[in-house]
Amino acid sequence: MSTTPTSTVEKFYGTGRRREAVARVFLQPGTGRFTVNDRPVEDYFKNVAWLKTAVEPLEFTQLKTQVDVYATARGGGVGGQAGAVRLGLARALALFRSELRPALRKNGFLTRDPRMKERKKYGQKGARKRFQYSKR
Repeated sequence: MSTTPTSTVEKFYGTGRRREAVARVFLQPGTGRFTVNDRPVEDYFKNVAWLKTAVEPLEFTQLKTQVDVYATARGGGVGGQAGAVRLGLARALALFRSELRPALRKNGFLTRDPRMKERKKYGQKGARKRFQYSKR
């Protein structure tokens, strides 16, 4: 009985978060396929701005045709998911090729956007809005 080595392709993983959205991004050497939630990225992010945001790290590093990307995004809105995919993709690329990390960092791809929804406060109608004041 001969043992043949199984060809396993190395996968690189990055987690991205933006507001309430969380994206898990898997990257491996390939031909340039990019899917989000089992749909092509162009079908998932219909808005041009969201699509550009999601694929920006790949275009910046010029690896669009050299890697396959599989992402799952959940929570938040589509715009937040695009930002989450962007961060997860940048983190996966930094693991894929460590020499890209300083350039990705310098151009802001590895910085998590800390802005979140502000909580509602007691004695108020919302986070900032007050109840209407009645003089009489």
